Amino acid sequence: MDNESNNYLSLGNKVLLDYAIKPLSLKILHSKGLKTLWKLTYKNTTLCLKRLNQSFEEALFSVNAQIYILENGGMVPKIYPNAKGNFITEYNGQLFILYSWIEGRDMNLDNPKDLNMAMQSLSNFHVKSIGYEPPVNSKISSKLGNWPRQYESMKNRMLKIKEICIQAPTNANYLSYVKHIDPIIEICNQTIYLINHSSYSDLCNINQKDSCLCHQDFGTGNIMLEDGKGIVIDLDSVTYDLPSRDLRKIIGKRMIKFNDYSIDNIETILKFYETNNKLSSNDKEVLKIDLMFPHWFFGLVKTLHKNANSINSDKISAISSFEQNKFSTLQKWL
Repeated sequence: MDNESNNYLSLGNKVLLDYAIKPLSLKILHSKGLKTLWKLTYKNTTLCLKRLNQSFEEALFSVNAQIYILENGGMVPKIYPNAKGNFITEYNGQLFILYSWIEGRDMNLDNPKDLNMAMQSLSNFHVKSIGYEPPVNSKISSKLGNWPRQYESMKNRMLKIKEICIQAPTNANYLSYVKHIDPIIEICNQTIYLINHSSYSDLCNINQKDSCLCHQDFGTGNIMLEDGKGIVIDLDSVTYDLPSRDLRKIIGKRMIKFNDYSIDNIETILKFYETNNKLSSNDKEVLKIDLMFPHWFFGLVKTLHKNANSINSDKISAISSFEQNKFSTLQKWL
């Protein structure tokens, strides 16, 4: 075992002393930057220790959200308090959480049966999160009402990248960006108009505790199947928002993976979701508009100006075609 592994095991054992736990076994599962996971056994129970990449105030929000969802009947891992009764453990200026271990498997969202259960799990998660009131000293995360500003911000960043690319006309990747950006900006403009003239602001005009919490990274890897139930894990990024936010991400990922804009497929996913949480016509309207915005083009090109060779011209061309085809299909649906 190398020194780094020994250091991680030593750190895990020291933190577990704050829980009055001397584990029978301890191993490192994952370490990327600050975020680290350990798997341990203690008194015939398997647990998961996690080092967070969050401030204490941010952790207060997400950790207490998870406790609330579980106590409200939601399917999320249990969080264990330390020996002092605190759910967040501070050690050497770092933050740690101890979770129950999920013995199941990752759900495969390409499999229709798994997709059905995953979407039911997502809607259950949304419903069970309503009513959460965070501790007063936590850093509250909310995206309610922010979409129009986010759309404008992404559009303006893409326009700035265009200006940078124009300055280097000999670079093939920059040239491709300049060639394809104008139709994308037009999609931005039309989507911004649509969201500003939709029921979006009315939907967001609610008290935070009446809003659901969105996971923001829901998908394969963060939804586990255990004993026939879908368990949602990794709640670090939860935020108050409309359920459409999580739905747009999961539907969009499938669209781009399979290059498929089928309205029937989208409606099938929504039917699975609505098993536990019926969406209003206004909810569906803003979901359609959010799906129309060129999020995936922006996601590809947002760092192009920092590294001209980070994305090749073929990828820019392909994602531009994807966004334009997606927009025209969804426009008919809307």
